[in-house]
Amino acid sequence: MLVLLCLAIPIPASQGRIDEEQFGPVVRAYLGYLRTEQEVVDDRVSRHEVSQVYYRRNSNRIRALRQMALRIARESRNDYLPELEAVSRDEMGLLFERPPRPETLREGQVLRHTFRFLGVVRLGESFYIFARLDPYEQSELSEKEGQESPVPEGQKAGAPGLTRARRATSP
Repeated sequence: MLVLLCLAIPIPASQGRIDEEQFGPVVRAYLGYLRTEQEVVDDRVSRHEVSQVYYRRNSNRIRALRQMALRIARESRNDYLPELEAVSRDEMGLLFERPPRPETLREGQVLRHTFRFLGVVRLGESFYIFARLDPYEQSELSEKEGQESPVPEGQKAGAPGLTRARRATSP
């Protein structure tokens, strides 16, 4: 009798998902973006525009990005997410001219003053998650190591007169 009663109680579809209301608008917007990306991939596979292999890889990539975004949002308790990249071992060349060996990567490691390695998410295959450093983080790293900053001197955070360069137009 109890089993029948449990089967008759409707369960909201959203109950299986994490309550996104606990996050701020930036994190919710990113999660919404990932949901939309999944809908696009679902639609393309339903129209037979992509292979099942492509579908699985990209669905797993979206899930990996979602897991990492949620981890960052929970751990930081901040409504900010860096630009995230998820690549498989054979896709490392998309981010790096000379790809690192995945087994040598350490969480928090900065590569080429451009990406911070955040970790591996395993969903069918391993996805290596990187956060793209913003120009100010890149500048700080360069200054610490005594290298020339990728951000021009007049455009550093807090610099007076921070303005955008004028666009050159031809007559």
